Amino acid sequence: MLNMMVPSVQKSLRYLLGGKRLILASSSPRRKEILEKENIEFEIIHPSDIVEETLTSDPVEHVLNLSRKKAESVSSETGPGLILGADTVVVLDGEILGKPTDPNDAFAILRKLSGKTHRVYTGLTLLNKYNGKTVLDYDCTEVEFNQLEDQKIIAYIDTGEPMDKAGAYGIQGMGSFLVDNIKGNLDNVIGLPTGKLREMLALVI
Repeated sequence: MLNMMVPSVQKSLRYLLGGKRLILASSSPRRKEILEKENIEFEIIHPSDIVEETLTSDPVEHVLNLSRKKAESVSSETGPGLILGADTVVVLDGEILGKPTDPNDAFAILRKLSGKTHRVYTGLTLLNKYNGKTVLDYDCTEVEFNQLEDQKIIAYIDTGEPMDKAGAYGIQGMGSFLVDNIKGNLDNVIGLPTGKLREMLALVI
């Protein structure tokens, strides 16, 4: 007799939350959109006084540290709930590339990424104020860029889209033309890996 293993059904974020209050400690509209697609209710409280400077060359340590700081900064402003902090960086050849400081910086970043493969790391912190548990984890996706012409880079920067994004591009927006291939989760590149979030919710509740 064959022993057939039936794959378990992946539980939704809505199911895992079980009606508990979720607070997103982020000002990112992309993370807001991802959670909205999951058909769950949540609140947004922008983290305050968080300086997103690079204090370590380890991207995992960097994103986990900043995601924790964001969650903790919001924790003092709210009552019971699950607080979600997140931080995303682009890493090329060991160099952490955050958000561009100006259009010239955006151009320099995109020129570096042109024709190469980089990694996108997103760190997540879930702070459960109902039971005092905190879980930190991260996801990583490899992104291969097309070879980019300078004029196309300039035209993209002129749209304004790169200016508030790690690595100076948005894969889900007009910047999709930059990318040739990805290995891993697309929502991680956008800024909120929902598969990883489901794993963390199962641990923290």
